[in-house]
Formats: sequence, structure tokens, C-alpha cells
Amino acid sequence: MPTFLGRLVRGAASAALLLTALAPAASAQIPRPLPEAPAGADFMPRFDWKMSAAYLAHPDPRFTWDTHWAGDFDLFSYPKGRVSFLADYQALLGSEYRAFDPYQSNYLLEASGSYFVGRTEVAGVLSHISRHLGDRPKRLAVAENSLGPRLMRRFGTDARGIFDVRADVRKVIARAYDDYTWIEELELTARRPLNPHVAVFSRGYGTLIQVDPLIAGRADTQRGGRIEAGVKLRGSATSGGAMELFVGGEQMIDADVLDRLPRRWAYLGFRLLGH
Repeated sequence: MPTFLGRLVRGAASAALLLTALAPAASAQIPRPLPEAPAGADFMPRFDWKMSAAYLAHPDPRFTWDTHWAGDFDLFSYPKGRVSFLADYQALLGSEYRAFDPYQSNYLLEASGSYFVGRTEVAGVLSHISRHLGDRPKRLAVAENSLGPRLMRRFGTDARGIFDVRADVRKVIARAYDDYTWIEELELTARRPLNPHVAVFSRGYGTLIQVDPLIAGRADTQRGGRIEAGVKLRGSATSGGAMELFVGGEQMIDADVLDRLPRRWAYLGFRLLGH
């Protein structure tokens, strides 16, 4: 492994451990950094999608599988920037009532516009998250809207290995049931190709959420985090899809929709990627 990439991977692994010590929200699809700023205007220059499923090692029968169906695209690009949209549907499946019990459904919708400063992409992000119970009664709404800046940067090259950095700070501007006021996120991802068909990757994610103590009586900052490592497999077609096999650990803030408690688990899963 080249010395430069070795430092990146070791740094990502160390950061991942630190981020978990901070203590994630669900593993939603977020746009990856671009290697360089768009050179000119274009319509729909990028569309990416994913499907994933992970088995959760947790004693609570409501938390057995974490699944995602997601897509994000650049509606148009312009010199030094882009306008992007994202949608991610998460279904948490349990085994409380049947083998595959659809316990929870969560939706993430996001719009962003960006401008490159050098190789760093600076974006304004409007995010909406709503959470729902499946096959269970729940009449009150659980949701929040948040707004704030995002920084993204890619280091390295696809041929030798890349290191992606993303940082978000968002103010909660509307909420229902939630007591969140501010949300901060940091994600680090390292990838290294072994050959044209196989690559390895590691990912660390951490989030801090400040809360309003007058709503639910809790004053401490909520902490979440995730570490993940795996292998990425792809075929010969350059325009084809890919599969990731991964293992990791996660602490999810407010894992249940209503009880305001974090939960921690190890997980093992796969992810299908396309564009």
C-alpha cells in the first residue's frame, strides 16, 4: 500500500474509532464529493442509487434488519457548483410479530446548492426527516427540518485511493415531537482499489445533536456514531453497478421513534450501487 494511502486508511480507522466514541443517525445516502468542480453548465449530469440491507445484532426484537432504498442526483451543474436532490427511505424490520416485521419507516429528503472554493465544495443544505411506525398505531407526527452549510472534499485519485471528508452543521428550523435544536455531522471515508474489480473501504461517521431541555427534560448533547469496513465488487462494464459487503458497529440516537433512547448494535450487510 502506498505510504500516502496507508496514512489515509490508518487515519480513517482512527477517526472512525473516535467518532464512535463521540457516540449515527441511520445510514442514509449522502452525495459523495466530486473530484473537481464542474467546468460548465449541464442538465442531470449525475444520478446515483443504492439498495442495502444489514442484519443487526441486538436483543430487542424490534431491531433485526436495517434496509434502505435511496437515490440522489444533480439536477444541473454550473461552473464551480451544482444543485442536488436526495431521497432515502429506511425500513427497520424486527421479528416481534413475524419473521420480517416492518416496525419503522423513516424518510429523508434533501435539497442543496453548492459552490467550489478550490477543491472544497461548500453547500447550503435543506434537510427534512420524518419517522413513522409500521403496523402499529401512531397519530402524532415525528419530524424535523434543518438548514445549514456542508463542506465536502476529496483527496487522492480513483487509481491509487481516495479519502472523502464531509462536515455538516444545521440549525433545526421546524420540528414535531423532536427536541433537536442543532445537528452536527462528520463523515470520513477511505477507499483503495486492489484491482479493476475489487476495492476495500472503511468509513467513520459521527453526529452531535443539541436539544431543548424544555421539551422532553433532557439537557445533554445526544451522540451517535458508526464505523464500517468492507469490500466493493464490480464487473467489467464501466457503466455497470457494484456491490459492497460490509461489517460495522453503530450507536443510533433515538432509535425508537418515541422513547428518546439511543441503541447500539453490530451489523453485517450488503449494498447495491448504481448510476
